[in-house]
Amino acid sequence: MTISVLIVDDEELIRVGLRAIIDAQPDLTVVGEATDGAEVPPMVARWRPDVVLMDVRMPAIDGIQATRHLLATSAEPPRILVVTTFENDEYVYQALRAGAHGFLLKRARPAEVVDAIRVVARGESLLFPAAVRRLVAAHQRGPASDRLQRARLTEREGEVLRLMATGLSNSEIAAELVLGVETVKTHVGNLLAKLGARDRTQAVIAAYEAGFVVPATDG
Repeated sequence: MTISVLIVDDEELIRVGLRAIIDAQPDLTVVGEATDGAEVPPMVARWRPDVVLMDVRMPAIDGIQATRHLLATSAEPPRILVVTTFENDEYVYQALRAGAHGFLLKRARPAEVVDAIRVVARGESLLFPAAVRRLVAAHQRGPASDRLQRARLTEREGEVLRLMATGLSNSEIAAELVLGVETVKTHVGNLLAKLGARDRTQAVIAAYEAGFVVPATDG
């Protein structure tokens, strides 16, 4: 199956570079390019891309606003991968909280770009545990412990959430906890519902903000 991609960036050089990387892959194709967030909704409606590479800093409608709009108005929104210059950018943090499924640095190597697109297209979130923790530490708005307390996660759901925060996939979590993959999927679905989180990224951010996950190192 071919993964369709929409590139959104106000810098032509970035768009050209990303298109060259993507179109060189047999399973990826660029269906369109946008220079501002305002252009995204009609292009998504027209092309139905699987993944949107979304720049966060654009002159009129930025990537955060575009992400919120897509997720709020699309019945089947595309997967959104934020493209940024700095991993500790305030915009990145806000985009992840808005529902973006991960972020990618503009200096990423071609192989990393391709892998990131495939990961989010599979329905997974592209998490960098140390980077997410630094984002939360730099931009945290206040304690989120009440949210975790109200969620009343079971002990097993808490274990799954902590492992999610380390970047493990469902199959890796299943191996770690000696559970079936479908059982892990059920636990993930339950904890997302309890936290009111759209996806794994939002759940992990909530866990860091609440101090529920506090890794000892930046590894």
